[in-house]
Amino acid sequence: MTNTFEDIIAWQKAREFIRHVYQITRSFPDDEKYGLTSQFRRASISIAANIAEGYKRIGRDGKLRFLNYSQGSLEECRCYVILCRDIGYISDQDSTLLIQQIEETSKLLNGYSNAINNRKKWED
Repeated sequence: MTNTFEDIIAWQKAREFIRHVYQITRSFPDDEKYGLTSQFRRASISIAANIAEGYKRIGRDGKLRFLNYSQGSLEECRCYVILCRDIGYISDQDSTLLIQQIEETSKLLNGYSNAINNRKKWED
């Protein structure tokens, strides 16, 4: 049982991912400040923010909707990682780390979603 969204392991991993995205995007060219840097950061924040928002939603469908939004933001970030690697903004090593974090967070979100979906409480 969790007391706050901060207890959710997927949220903790998303928070770690955000920190890495911010560290890596600091080295992006200045002309990307309002482009790729902003988009990448916004999408990474959206992962954790949607987990937090879904945590307090009442009812299974509301909770699952926000967890699904988080999954969408994870995939958006995967796209940005690939693009950033392709255009030389990030190294293969950083790309591998970020993709691993995306996959780990996604698996945790799937598990959390399945637990919510299968919770007996919703069947009553």
